[in-house]
Amino acid sequence: MKVLEPHGMKPEDSILLIFDGAFNSQAALEREVEPFFQALEEYAGGWRPDVVKGKWQRKYARAALWKSLEEKRDGSGTSIGLYRTKWPALDMSFGLWFPPQPPELRILINVKPLSFFAEAERCQHFVEMVRAWASCYPVTYAEVHSLDDMQLAGSPFFGRDEKTSRENGFDKIYAVWWLNVFGPHLVETVGRERMLSTPAHRVEELPNGSVLLVTWPTAADFASKEARLAQARAHAHLRPDLDFDTILSTLHERSAMLTPVEPRFPPELASLLSRVVDQAASHERQRRIAELNAWQPPEPEEWRPADSALPTDVEDPERAREHYSTLAEHLVALLHSEVPSVFAATPESLTDADFYFWREEFPKSRLREAIDDHAVPAIGAYLGEVLVRNLGGRWIPRQKLEEAQVLVGNRVWLPFVRARNYMRSRQSLLDYSLTHLYRVAERHRS
Repeated sequence: MKVLEPHGMKPEDSILLIFDGAFNSQAALEREVEPFFQALEEYAGGWRPDVVKGKWQRKYARAALWKSLEEKRDGSGTSIGLYRTKWPALDMSFGLWFPPQPPELRILINVKPLSFFAEAERCQHFVEMVRAWASCYPVTYAEVHSLDDMQLAGSPFFGRDEKTSRENGFDKIYAVWWLNVFGPHLVETVGRERMLSTPAHRVEELPNGSVLLVTWPTAADFASKEARLAQARAHAHLRPDLDFDTILSTLHERSAMLTPVEPRFPPELASLLSRVVDQAASHERQRRIAELNAWQPPEPEEWRPADSALPTDVEDPERAREHYSTLAEHLVALLHSEVPSVFAATPESLTDADFYFWREEFPKSRLREAIDDHAVPAIGAYLGEVLVRNLGGRWIPRQKLEEAQVLVGNRVWLPFVRARNYMRSRQSLLDYSLTHLYRVAERHRS
């Protein structure tokens, strides 16, 4: 069974649940967790898990759950993963921690895409599921919201260092999300009367003293003006020490950062830049598109007019060309596993190489000496070979590699100079991409 991995899918927003609570460690394990899985199966609907993974991966069933929990159990606790093989994707973890540490129940759910929760009925089922869990298991805090928005807000640290965050936990209300469950301690910190009078879509006191709060009917439109207004009102009510206008302005700023931006990339670089954008975290994707829309690659300077070409100064030009071919093969040997298209030596191969070097942060992650002595000559030779093979270019060999030229139309290109500029930094891999030089050479070939 091949499960869908939200983290490996197209970058887009998802819904995230974090549930921190407790359980009765003295009770029989199956009996204690039965209500949890009963509520999950009743309310999950279209995102219900169909795979459970402990030490082994199994088709979802109660017997598989008990087996997985048991086989993962050690002295401190047990945890399992739950997944789906069909859209929407699910990445869910269920963990229990046993004495001598305080018994803890921790649940993480990531369902992708967030747009799956645009329907009010589906969102209502999600709320009822969390309500059932919070009623059965003493909860410290639970939250459900857009993962992108939570990341932009700095959750769960909110400006604290990790150590402080772990020590203090949810010691006060740092944010109000689409769905919230405040445990008795947080309720008393705010004041039960104030908590229950919060302006929100739904506020309900649970039998164990927790309070469930939902700001808006649906999760997927959390960034709308109306949903943000509701979110800000609830937050300002629960934190009267904060300014309402500041809260609302911050929420609108985050909405703006998540508003889809239409890519307007140079056509010859669209394939490369689209892949660069796809590497950005979902909450950073729109900002990255806007940055690349505003960016323009500098026009290549690594050329001369054909009538200014340096004549060859090597005794055996053919042998020099064979040397360039050998250097190009070094790049093929380096990249062939990760970039199989390098065997073809096409314009598309250059784009694939550009993206590989950018993704790997090659100029930063490799020794500078190795880059200058080995990578730059191999890249320059490979670029030259692609110009020769695809644009009818001709090598004009020189004793110094950086002076070697490829004649295409009425220009001679300096591929080794381009390679040196290219390998200066990660940004240089875009500014001096191999793809861009090739496309400019193609335009000027006649």
